Amino acid sequence: MPPEPVAGVPAVERFEIAIVGGGLIGAVAALGAARLGRRVVLIEQTAPVTTLGRLGHDLRNIAVAPSTRQLLDEVGVWDHLTPAPYRTMRIWDSRGTATMVFEAADVARQELGWIVENGPTLDVLWDMLARQSNLALRVGAPLTGISANAAGVRLELGPVQVDVDLLVAADGARSRVRDALGVGADVQETGHDALATVVRTARPHEGAAHQCFLPDGPVALLPGLDPHICSVVWSQRPAEAARRLALPDDVFRAELTRATAACLGEIRAVDQRLVFPLRQVLVDDLHPHARVLLIGDAAHVLHPLAGLGANLGFEDVRGLLDVLGRLPAGADPGGAEFWGPFARQRRMRARLLLNLMATLQRLYAGGDPWRQWLRNTGVHWLNRAAPIKRQIMIEAMGLGPLAGRR
Repeated sequence: MPPEPVAGVPAVERFEIAIVGGGLIGAVAALGAARLGRRVVLIEQTAPVTTLGRLGHDLRNIAVAPSTRQLLDEVGVWDHLTPAPYRTMRIWDSRGTATMVFEAADVARQELGWIVENGPTLDVLWDMLARQSNLALRVGAPLTGISANAAGVRLELGPVQVDVDLLVAADGARSRVRDALGVGADVQETGHDALATVVRTARPHEGAAHQCFLPDGPVALLPGLDPHICSVVWSQRPAEAARRLALPDDVFRAELTRATAACLGEIRAVDQRLVFPLRQVLVDDLHPHARVLLIGDAAHVLHPLAGLGANLGFEDVRGLLDVLGRLPAGADPGGAEFWGPFARQRRMRARLLLNLMATLQRLYAGGDPWRQWLRNTGVHWLNRAAPIKRQIMIEAMGLGPLAGRR
């Protein structure tokens, strides 16, 4: 229990590492650091609450790459989840004839990845966090101040002050820590919103993910545990997202069936819909102070068209835990010499993926015949270039050298 404050004197708590942000990335980082024996405090404004939609599923889902599964397994989480595996990914252009097909067997694996629901995953994580004797949860107290110097970081949490050796910001795309420290960022507006929902399809998905590039943006059907349930992420112009958000269910189902070329037959049921703006963000420095790191969406935000955003954040966590695990016994975890290479490598990886997403968006946004021919020719060629396609798959799964794995 935290110490009781004496009248007029702020209580001071002392930890080695503070993680600000208790979402998926922050929770796994906190759990992993605690399992390495560090004294950790996780700071979050509100405890997670899982809300399921009308079809019984969380509307928020992430695609988990094999590298992320390895991380979740190592911190003891994976066996408590109910992931939906996918073995095939089919990608096509609504204005062309070329189709790209990725198969797990092409890289000698049983799955390309898994779809997991955010809410139930967070429930498992927070239950495990509460069981860690060397980890404290501080929920609800406002973070009113941050001061960092060569000796450490002090966080003001209402009547309590928290002193730590290392502060890790994992508090999302609108990071309070990033703003408080005045960290700059490169922001790329995509001109798109994402519409997310869950649907029931006439035909079973058979463990395949589908993505179609439409004139106004890509739409993806991602398989759930139920063979007829898929989560939907549809990137589109804000005006179209607002229009589709307001459509009656039967009209929306018909539009989605047409947009996906009825690849799974008729869309027979749809849950409530969510819309959120899309932009790409990369901070100027993931290590803006000797004792501060930014990870996850606090450091970088990707367009969701390739499903890499959460996995990029989990790669940050993997790098963070790798460094912590290599520190000599008794070493100060906030030592500046440990984090420079980590921050540079992670920013380079994020920049590479942001540029890739921006290039794909531009390539598929054009409707002129020349660009359409170029897309189709390139896709036809790449689909037949087995070694190159295989390497792309390995990198997308977070298992290649560009992800820092060997």
